[in-house]
Amino acid sequence: MPFWEAIRLALQVIWAQKMKSFFSVIGVFIGVMFLIAVFTVLEGMNRYMTDQVAGNFLGANTFQLRRYPDFNVGNISRETWREWLRRPRISYDDARAAAAGITVPALTAWESVNMAEVSRADKSARIRVIGATEQYFALRDWKIEQGRAFSAQEVRSGLPVVVIGSRVAEGLFEDLDPLGQEIDIRDLPYRVIGVVESQGEIFGFSLDEFVVAPALSPVKRFVNPPRVVDILLVKANSVQEMETAMADVEAVMRSRRGLRPTQENTFAVETAAGVLEFWGQIDRILKILVPGLVSVSLVVGAIVIMNIMLMSVAERTREIGIRKSLGARRRDILRQFLVESATLATVGAALGIATGLGLAFLVRALTFLPAHVAPWSIPVAVSLGAGVGIIAGLYPAARAARLDPVVAMRQE
Repeated sequence: MPFWEAIRLALQVIWAQKMKSFFSVIGVFIGVMFLIAVFTVLEGMNRYMTDQVAGNFLGANTFQLRRYPDFNVGNISRETWREWLRRPRISYDDARAAAAGITVPALTAWESVNMAEVSRADKSARIRVIGATEQYFALRDWKIEQGRAFSAQEVRSGLPVVVIGSRVAEGLFEDLDPLGQEIDIRDLPYRVIGVVESQGEIFGFSLDEFVVAPALSPVKRFVNPPRVVDILLVKANSVQEMETAMADVEAVMRSRRGLRPTQENTFAVETAAGVLEFWGQIDRILKILVPGLVSVSLVVGAIVIMNIMLMSVAERTREIGIRKSLGARRRDILRQFLVESATLATVGAALGIATGLGLAFLVRALTFLPAHVAPWSIPVAVSLGAGVGIIAGLYPAARAARLDPVVAMRQE
């Protein structure tokens, strides 16, 4: 029997026995649907973490000097936390010396952050207040949509000026032009000189709810203890220059801290790789767990298909006997039932793929979770479906092929 003729007959049987076919494919359908939905969301998350989260966290060729790591992979012991908290803070002098010690072209900026009440007239919000130096906006690759960024002179003078996020501008000023207007940060007035272009959202959280003031302006009184910064940001022109700059900063800081060669750093030099490593560990765990869960569903589906096919062989014993008496060979009967079983499972897989994709993109539409189809997932899902069908159909097909035509034709 030609292969395509076997598929046609298999589809006819599936259509004629709709209810039985439905229960046969339900296991494969659920397994493949779950596989496609989860891996589509995972693929979207991988791209999102690489393109958006890591980029917004630091950016390309950028690293930070800070007291202790911001992102940590694995469980951090209580002793480690205590050691981190005993570390000295990054001082103004540390930041200046580290920046001066870099031997390659690079942008550097200070960053200190705290939450504070920001208000104007009867409107107020508790948002991030950032104390930074003049190169902060270029280093973060933030474009100024209105007005301008503050200058080095304004940083040195500690003038009370601010650049605000677009969401803050909308919330405090609505339709008014914010430039030249005053806002209060902890009841101290600051003049708005610029608005940053919208940065969008990450996981449903706005990136535009912030104000940035010169590091030496009055915000220094509450973002950190005196003469202390949270982070020194450094951006180089290439990965190689970034690595050189990291080594320079580490050497300066170890020298300033008086650390011996055998002693560990009492500071952290961190890149966006830490964020990606943190996500990568979660991704690896999910990619181990998900196939295990899917395999349970596929095994159940295979058992159901095998039992349904055994019932089908029992119901069609007389048909098999007639076909054999008319010249059908054992391999023809074997192929017919194998193709029927594989087609049944492949139909379930196809429905699972369509439903899984629909579910993944529905999740993307209704939540902050991204979704992107992994190119390999579709052929793998189809292959899984066909493979489950072939394995499940082997015993029923072999049993049908071994039937004696004379005995089979006597079957009522």
